[in-house]
Amino acid sequence: MRSILLVLAVVNALVAPPRAATRHSALRAKKKVFIDGEAGTTGLQVLDRLSTHPDIEIVSIDPAARKDAAARKAAINGADAVVLCLPDDAAVEAVSLVDDGNDVKIVDASTAHRTDPAWEYGFPELDAAQRGRIAASSRCANPGCYPTGFIALTRPLVDAGLLKPAARLACSAVSGYSGGGKQLAEIYESDDHEPWGAYGFDLDHKHLPEMAFHGKLDAPPIFLPAVGNFKQGMVVSVPVYHADLTTTSAEAVHAALEAHYAGSTFVTVMPFGLAGAVDADLLARGAFLEPTALNGSNGLELFVFGNDAKGTMVLVARLDNLGKGASGAAVQNLNIMLGLDESLGLQLYGSEFFRRARARGARRGGPPWPRRRRRGRARARRPCPP
Repeated sequence: MRSILLVLAVVNALVAPPRAATRHSALRAKKKVFIDGEAGTTGLQVLDRLSTHPDIEIVSIDPAARKDAAARKAAINGADAVVLCLPDDAAVEAVSLVDDGNDVKIVDASTAHRTDPAWEYGFPELDAAQRGRIAASSRCANPGCYPTGFIALTRPLVDAGLLKPAARLACSAVSGYSGGGKQLAEIYESDDHEPWGAYGFDLDHKHLPEMAFHGKLDAPPIFLPAVGNFKQGMVVSVPVYHADLTTTSAEAVHAALEAHYAGSTFVTVMPFGLAGAVDADLLARGAFLEPTALNGSNGLELFVFGNDAKGTMVLVARLDNLGKGASGAAVQNLNIMLGLDESLGLQLYGSEFFRRARARGARRGGPPWPRRRRRGRARARRPCPP
């Protein structure tokens, strides 16, 4: 019984909002937010996260008028902030509907503005100043899911002088089929679909400019994306030769990532190397890194695996492609732009975390949380049922 009570206390501490924060939220006028494209995959996920947000009021228009320019224009100009969950061309059109002099804040989840210098890039953890730049801006370009993992791994190393900007990198990644929107979801939820499929063989993926630009690299990586037979979740891998680094130590790379993300709410640098991952029980069957472990959360986990004797290492990022890779990041950026706690409406851990924690506790007879795992705040929403 004491063990059960301890588990409940820990979970409540992770997800319950502090009383002071709740009281102060009640005294503030709610911010009006319009989601342009709320019926799509990303829009529905943003809507779900904002539905319990204590400081947000959702502005909606009649479903029949979702493509009516006049109705959208009125909603955009009547809101404090707008989240664009649209194809690129439609997102550009939506921005053009903003009245002159209206400083409505916009988070664009499309690819349209990610390398536009007039827009702030929506990865608050990019460097020490990025969160402040987002807060001061009225235009924020939400990162792509694959670039989030790639840039999170490489940009801190470039800034630290460890990864050469001239490095010729490759990046392989697998995503849940939800990343392809409703059309791909319909295929994978039918009986006739591939168990796994690699794509992007024209080597001209739309994320490449973003990966090079915000990664501060001279050239984009050779990018090899794939889709798996699971709805959501993502693993992004970047193999690196020591020749592309200014260090011959994988532990030095791991230490640089730890220093960069120290104190981060949503980004966690995991225990070093294969031995560290096995010891912390982070690999299924002691071997496999599951892409679905963070589903439902805004968490991003970074791993460094190295073989110094062979002069090689692989950097790996794990995230929910619909969370930190899309809708969760949009809500985080929205919070920052509106001057709110960036964790509101978001959760750090997915349901898989609690499933693994219970299994770990049962096996070891000890506390049901992973060792050496930073536990950040997730204040506004209770975790998904395991």
